Amino acid sequence: MPVSVRIPTTLRTLTAGVSSVQVDGSTVGEVIAALDAAHPGFHDRLIDDSGALRRFVNVFVSDDDVRFLDGLATPVPDGAEVSIIPAVAGG
Repeated sequence: MPVSVRIPTTLRTLTAGVSSVQVDGSTVGEVIAALDAAHPGFHDRLIDDSGALRRFVNVFVSDDDVRFLDGLATPVPDGAEVSIIPAVAGG
């Protein structure tokens, strides 16, 4: 069963302006890979050279930040919502 991925405004150019897409994946890493296969460019914007989430990108499965779970190996239940949220900095 596919999962829903909420796309932030800054990345909607990759999805032709669509704010939510459906992809298959049982882990966050698989969801990102499927997202990149369907809409090329997501991998480079979300994953750094070491294969980890970029420092200024937050990914949530439902309401849980994957950085405090298993990172890219975090399980994504069928029908779950994955949210990509750019970190906000300022002062």
